[in-house]
Amino acid sequence: MKRFVKNIASEREYVVAREKEVPVSQYYGEDTFNFDVMRQKLPADVCKKLMNCIKEADKLDTEIAQTVAHAMKEWAIDKGATHFCHWFQPMTGTTAEKHDSFIELTEEGIPIERFSASQLVKGEPDASSFPSGGLRSTFEARGYTAWDPSSPAFILRNGIGATLCIPTVFLSYTGEALDNKTPLLRSINVLNKSALHMMRLLGNDKATRVLATLGPEQEYFLIDMDYYYKRPDLALTGRTLIGAPPSKGQQLEDHYFGSIKERILSYMHDVEEELYKLGIPAKTRHNEVAPAQYEIAPIFEEANIAVDHNHLIMETLKRVAQKHKLAALLHEKPFAGINGSGKHCNWSLSDNFGNNLLNPGQSPQDNVQFLVFLTATIRSVYYHADLLRASIASSSNDHRLGANEAPPAIISVFLGEQLTKILYDIEQGVITKATNKAIIDMGLSTLPVLSKDNTDRNRTSPFAFTGNKFEFRAVGSSQSIALPITILNTIVAESLDILADKIGTKSGDVRQAAIDVIREEFKTVKPILFMGDNYSKEWEKEAAKRGLPNKKVTAEALEDLVTDKAKELFNKYGVFSTVELEARYTIRLERYIKEIDIEAKTLLDMVKTKVIPAALRYQNSIASSCLRIKDLLGDRAPLDAQKQLCETVAALSNDIIKEADKLSRLIEKATAMHDEIEQAKLYAYDVKLQMEALRSKVDLIETVASDNLWPFPRLWEMLFIS
Repeated sequence: MKRFVKNIASEREYVVAREKEVPVSQYYGEDTFNFDVMRQKLPADVCKKLMNCIKEADKLDTEIAQTVAHAMKEWAIDKGATHFCHWFQPMTGTTAEKHDSFIELTEEGIPIERFSASQLVKGEPDASSFPSGGLRSTFEARGYTAWDPSSPAFILRNGIGATLCIPTVFLSYTGEALDNKTPLLRSINVLNKSALHMMRLLGNDKATRVLATLGPEQEYFLIDMDYYYKRPDLALTGRTLIGAPPSKGQQLEDHYFGSIKERILSYMHDVEEELYKLGIPAKTRHNEVAPAQYEIAPIFEEANIAVDHNHLIMETLKRVAQKHKLAALLHEKPFAGINGSGKHCNWSLSDNFGNNLLNPGQSPQDNVQFLVFLTATIRSVYYHADLLRASIASSSNDHRLGANEAPPAIISVFLGEQLTKILYDIEQGVITKATNKAIIDMGLSTLPVLSKDNTDRNRTSPFAFTGNKFEFRAVGSSQSIALPITILNTIVAESLDILADKIGTKSGDVRQAAIDVIREEFKTVKPILFMGDNYSKEWEKEAAKRGLPNKKVTAEALEDLVTDKAKELFNKYGVFSTVELEARYTIRLERYIKEIDIEAKTLLDMVKTKVIPAALRYQNSIASSCLRIKDLLGDRAPLDAQKQLCETVAALSNDIIKEADKLSRLIEKATAMHDEIEQAKLYAYDVKLQMEALRSKVDLIETVASDNLWPFPRLWEMLFIS
């Protein structure tokens, strides 16, 4: 690839030339310290130990760390890296990094590149300014990062700089998890232990490890950067706080899977190239439902790596957008009146031989192992729907959940007709034959005959089984997926253990015992299943009858993170200590309050400094025009319509000033409160409702205001001009 550099003037020409000569497979993962690099750079015995640590979760042999550090440094320097950092995921929901140069000076003052085992394995970033939820005092600064060898190191390029990034966990001086990765790794280990125990009980003694696998689909919007910087609400909050809906939105359904515009396709191409270099298997790209909305989806990976990669995808989407003079919006609901963005997390289980434990095969009802793991997952959602809802709770996702493109706040499970029937038959003791061998014949000679899938899809379901995986559709597009997957792993592990205990107490054939336990469990947990339209009001009423939780706002949903039931669960499995769990509740509650406070103040500032002056100028313009016409034509002047328009603008201006004043007083009231729970509820209800009341008046005046006087780009411009 480098042979083109000497003869090609621009970097872009080099990229184009390289693509003409070299397929993706030839440069995929070139900026990742992957297995191929390890085999090339490490001695055979060291490479074997490190691979066993990664593949089989063996304990890291610290004696090999120096050899690995040296090889990693040499590889990174060859790639142009001048610095290294421990790349971690604090409880901000994003990633963090502190760069250190490889350069050190000898006693003679001679510069050399050095990277030691201690620098690889352990770092000490300042922990005082990261959110800790009370785990750390603000004056206690010490925190530690520790190398996570299960996720490959990589080269992060930005501008002319290149940095070796080492994925790590982040711990406090006293050992508590200050990040999202540590609990995730704990949950992966817990799930592995519980799944293997169940497999042994059912007679499967071949597998030595079970992995949670994950494929998160990432939705996002793209708008021209010039519009973005002319909208304070987008720049400061990630969503439009005002804006009249355009006459055309998504009602024609012409954007979904439509032809991708040249500018957007060029952007997607550059994003994918960056991801491929990092070994991120971006597979799918397409237009989404809303105008200016798109999606990227990777191939399944181990959950820990998938979480890391999703952070890199989000960062890459935003960074590459700037190069194309675009702004990538990851907010769950950046534009009112059209679809928002989610992050559908496709979750499954796989053993170390690559067998999918949620794959029903040709005869699902005869596959006891599949049915047990399926039932354990359903059971976990039934008993812990509140925790799954809490895991996706945020001020931004509150705008999306329950709207026409997203599942409601009610967590339910969709299985499809065939699997639902099988479980009901098991409950009733009826033996049936699966229809999985049926085929779909397209009736066209140019199309292949396809095997029939065992489920249809239900896009309204928050937690749907889609063939050989569950799709957690309610996760928000901007959030870290670490917490939802941590909770999902833990609750499934608990259900596997409970089912294993019940199967183990029964005598006779273990397969029959397993079916008997499935029958007993299904009688209890079947209210969580729902096959219909989750958007309907009827389902909301039915869900209430079934006793399913329906907490529509984050301020209420977060409380379920710190119930006695939650503390007992996470303490039992060692995923969160009580103080770690309470810290996460506190942090997320504080973030919720701060986000709505920022939104309210931004809205108020936009209205007071831009909207009201524009409305008054337009009002004065109409009034002055009427007076001039009356001076010219006297009583004959036809001014009824103009006067009505002036009256409308004056009334709306008056209403906006009054509503803005109400919002200002509510913000003052909320700011003065000391009880965070009550403060959060005031923001959730009173402040948000007042923001909506103010917005409704602003949006009305936008529909009549002169185009040359309106101070902000309109929604139709941002959505349709790219």
